[in-house]
Amino acid sequence: MCGIFAYLNYDVSRERRYILELLFNGLRRLEYRGYDSAGISIDSSSSSHNDSPLVFRQEGNIESLVKSVYQEVSATDLNLEESFSVHAGIAHTRWATHGEPAPRNSHPQSSGTGNDFLVVHNGVITNYEVLKQSLLRHGYTFESETDTEVIPKLAKFVFDKANEGGDQTVTFSEVVLEVMRHLEGAYALIFKSRHYPNELIACKRGSPLLLGVKEFTEGQNKGSSYNDMKFISKNGHPKELFLSSDPHALVEHTKKVLVIEDGEVVNIKDGGVTILKFEHGKGSDGKSLSRPASVQRALSILEMEVEQINKGKYEHYMQKEIHEQPESLTTTMRGRLIRGGSSKRKSVLLGGLKDHLKTIRRSRRIVFIGCGTSYNAALAARPLLEELSGIPVMMEIASDLLDRQAPIYRDDTIIFVSQSGETADTLNALEYALENGALCVGITNTVGSAIARNTHCGVHINAGSEIGVASTKAYTSQIVVMAMVSLAIGADTISSKPRREAIIESLLNLPEMKDLAQSLISEQSLLMFGRGYNYATALEGALKVKEVALMHSEGILAGEMKHGPLALVDENLPIVVIATRDQSFSKQQSVIQQLKARKGRLIVMCTEGDAAAVCGGSGRVIEVPLVVDCLQPVVNIVPLQLLSYHLTVLRGYNVDQPRNLAKSVTTE
Repeated sequence: MCGIFAYLNYDVSRERRYILELLFNGLRRLEYRGYDSAGISIDSSSSSHNDSPLVFRQEGNIESLVKSVYQEVSATDLNLEESFSVHAGIAHTRWATHGEPAPRNSHPQSSGTGNDFLVVHNGVITNYEVLKQSLLRHGYTFESETDTEVIPKLAKFVFDKANEGGDQTVTFSEVVLEVMRHLEGAYALIFKSRHYPNELIACKRGSPLLLGVKEFTEGQNKGSSYNDMKFISKNGHPKELFLSSDPHALVEHTKKVLVIEDGEVVNIKDGGVTILKFEHGKGSDGKSLSRPASVQRALSILEMEVEQINKGKYEHYMQKEIHEQPESLTTTMRGRLIRGGSSKRKSVLLGGLKDHLKTIRRSRRIVFIGCGTSYNAALAARPLLEELSGIPVMMEIASDLLDRQAPIYRDDTIIFVSQSGETADTLNALEYALENGALCVGITNTVGSAIARNTHCGVHINAGSEIGVASTKAYTSQIVVMAMVSLAIGADTISSKPRREAIIESLLNLPEMKDLAQSLISEQSLLMFGRGYNYATALEGALKVKEVALMHSEGILAGEMKHGPLALVDENLPIVVIATRDQSFSKQQSVIQQLKARKGRLIVMCTEGDAAAVCGGSGRVIEVPLVVDCLQPVVNIVPLQLLSYHLTVLRGYNVDQPRNLAKSVTTE
């Protein structure tokens, strides 16, 4: 959802123009998260700390913000060449939740005239109405409809209250800690204040936030590399520090990062970083503001290259990521398929699960929990897990599980599937499962994510960076990982090497979908019928079409065709039927015949060589290679991904940033 980026230079001379462009570029790296407005704040002067920070906000895309900033700079004669040895700037892309997309609702949100306190926010404050009413009674006025505006106004209230005597003794950290005691909900926040120049405070609960550190040693060019430090320290060395919602905006600057934990308050001041641990319920005695003890955290190395966040030879990220699937699947399986003994049989080794396999095998049931594409991937893996484990496997959409407060038992194994590892509904379901004593397993693409940190064990899918909002390579890697999890739980063996290599090879030799997309460009609706392993393929294929092509599409269980959907069939409505060779093949042949009898406009996906037998020469045919039945959804989804991609481009929509959608859904 919303994207946060901040930059602070210490003893590194940077011109205002450089700072502006760095903030703008940071926001560009976060565009894929989804947004409808953007804003930044920088200092008005390098010589006076009493001047109010400058705030620029604009509805629309980042380039609209850039244009408006330079227009305003030109109108006010602001010196872009003015140099700052220390400067703290914040930036934000907003995805509307409270209030329409408009400059007044964009971030940074302000405490009022003078911009005493400014805040950028990702998440939702659930008790903002109560806080707003309280602040209104104290004479504060509100300009926006956002939940965020209560935060800087509450900060000003706390600051003014603490300084009623006239002497400023309260620290920035103490103000923020007191504000946090009043907030309920999920958030990642960065505070900037004219009362605390060249200082930033970051804190989080639920929403992701990372700190990047680039340190220059003596004698180095301050535009070159950084020192190899393990801990962040106030050592007087020149530094550049970055805060971001995710690593894509950091990797081009530094690989030294700190994943900020829930409840941590990060104070960046005078080239040093202090981390305080906020504990909800413990705090002010009502007389003075308190300050918890600081903690020390080690930096980690970001395992990402700049090339991963560039499109390369491709026009769009989605196109690039579809074509990266042979490589991403190979990476997903690398080191996990092992040859054992003289028989040279292949087995599965998942280091993150090996110590918990006995517990999982004794489970009363296994429950998959996910949202959207991750739910569909789990659905594709369920039949194999049931077959190999002999344990009942349930499927739950995270939000529905929480709405029902469905029973979870101590002898359940709950598998949480999330590409980002930060999905709000899935995280809330994880907290619920932990409270009920279940064994919690995480399957995610993001090392260090909330799900990776808070589950008992898990498996990273290792699909690599995925920028496109519509997940493609993460979906196929999730299926492969869950197939390997099924094999590990069932103590079974993986397919022979030729078969495994055939799966990867099949992804390199897929049919071109552009012609088919051209024939569907003016359609208003599309149905997809699947069964068995490929019911999930129908759901995911339909989801991709509606996500990016903005066309109504519906994935339907073929066994339900006669229970309502058959009424929609005529010669105009395009219908995709997935009929590759598995245990449902003969039933899908029957479905095709019934649709043909009603003059259905068919697009049939079948196994190579089956076109004549399945379709009899009528209708459009998509042929795919035959692989082992449990992995057939990995092959079958790729043509549907390509179909949705080409359909979107031909209809003139933004394939990487679908309307109203965000990559990482960090609010409920």
